[in-house]
Amino acid sequence: MRELVVVVEHPPEANPVADLLAEHPDARLRSSACHVTERSLWRVDHASGPEAALDRLEDMAGARYFTDCLVRDGCDGDWETTVLDRSAGSLVLYSYWERTDDCDSIPHLARERFGDGVVLEETWRGRTQRWRVLAPDGPVGGFVEAVRDIADADVRFERVSDPEREADPGLPPEQADALAAAVEAGYYETPREVEAYELADRLGVPGSTLAYRLRRAEAWLAKRYVE
Repeated sequence: MRELVVVVEHPPEANPVADLLAEHPDARLRSSACHVTERSLWRVDHASGPEAALDRLEDMAGARYFTDCLVRDGCDGDWETTVLDRSAGSLVLYSYWERTDDCDSIPHLARERFGDGVVLEETWRGRTQRWRVLAPDGPVGGFVEAVRDIADADVRFERVSDPEREADPGLPPEQADALAAAVEAGYYETPREVEAYELADRLGVPGSTLAYRLRRAEAWLAKRYVE
């Protein structure tokens, strides 16, 4: 299996859901299920946050509620969205999407490149949409290029790894993950493509924690190299 973490940053006025979540920093959206075939996609989303944000999101549960399409203009995908549950601070939505030639999504592209057996998980806060993709073994280059070619947004890949790979006994998993994320994000490029505090925010850990893990991993690598 391969694990990929894909982050999409939606620009203003590109996606109404992103615009709404950007207006309400305390609001969250996550998928509890996401399934895809060649021409269709269906999912269940859980939203939480201020009542005003949930009210507007519920009102979007029609033509303007779309979370998957990567195409900014010209998408004519046929959406059907239903409110499954609404309670204090929580909203559950079911969506079904019929794909067209002018629309594409990360789930569809992942299935095309990796075949059946893809597992998808998505979280969304503000304009940042983060996908975690578990896919059968195979080259990821075509998938990466396809997403970046189609998306009318800033796309970055935070992680590409093999979750079944056994960690080196000399390097704890959290340090190995931090090091892999830093390399993928361009932290070790010259000039750096990302600062440590930015990487820590992406990974959802304190800056001091990330700095410690990277220092320990770098020390381990340096000693291994000298030996």
